[in-house]
Amino acid sequence: MTGYDFPLSGAQLTALGSGALYWPDQNLLCVSDLHLGKSERHARRGGTTLPPYETQETLARLEADLNQTQANTVICLGDSFDDDSAARALPEAEKDKIADLASRCRWIWITGNHDPAPANLPGELHDSFPLAPLTFRHIAEPDTSGEVSGHYHPKAKLRGATRPAFLLDQHRLILPAYGTYTGGLRSSDPALSTLMAPKAIAILTGPRPLAIPMPR
Repeated sequence: MTGYDFPLSGAQLTALGSGALYWPDQNLLCVSDLHLGKSERHARRGGTTLPPYETQETLARLEADLNQTQANTVICLGDSFDDDSAARALPEAEKDKIADLASRCRWIWITGNHDPAPANLPGELHDSFPLAPLTFRHIAEPDTSGEVSGHYHPKAKLRGATRPAFLLDQHRLILPAYGTYTGGLRSSDPALSTLMAPKAIAILTGPRPLAIPMPR
């Protein structure tokens, strides 16, 4: 499995090139900010028309990561759907695919700011999920340790190329957005540069995940 291994609060974790996180000792796969149904939401609100294939592509990558890791638990860290209406509007084939994936393991949905209500899909719904020594939630909280979160869609630049990135310091990990139609926030943005400790690193996603000092 191609990834970048690192410790957080005593847990040994692997950042996968896809943007997913794997915790071998728990056989747990974690992803954040899928934003399924984004093209439907844009069309519904009169925005730019996007090709309606992002949900299939995101779920295909998630299935590939699940097949590779054979994880028995999946945690989705919030904003799994672009909003609650987008979740309800998913085509039956896409709902069936989610149900199929969720039937293979324990599936946990963390509520996000885009999708605070249950999506009427298989799995457990939690505001946050503690699994010692870590806690999984959507948005990072100050003065915590062992926290795994998402929300910010972090990205970082190396040699002129910008890639989604994990951000890691001794207290917390922030996952990149996993969804196909998701933008990103540069790690130099004050929302991230003030949140992460001075010696934080960015783990760039891609075929070979690469750790660099977090660009500020």
